[in-house]
Amino acid sequence: MAFRTVKVELPVTPVTTELGRNKTLAWQEVVPKLIASRCNGCGDCATYCPEAVISDVRVGSIKIELDYCKGCGICADVCPKRAIKMVKA
Repeated sequence: MAFRTVKVELPVTPVTTELGRNKTLAWQEVVPKLIASRCNGCGDCATYCPEAVISDVRVGSIKIELDYCKGCGICADVCPKRAIKMVKA
């Protein structure tokens, strides 16, 4: 039996949660920290954040709602300039 490969394109929109329902600050072990001098304002961090807690993306500046961030590190992984590092909460 031969298998065929199927290419599926997934949307790049974040999965949003209703802010106020799932505060996570009490149990996070790590949180994202911006290195402003490296940030080019591309917005990849906000696009791929599964909790949609990153907003107001500009060169050298982003807003992160740490009360709702689960500390997964996806934002740091997708940043092409390595402008976000995960630090101990």
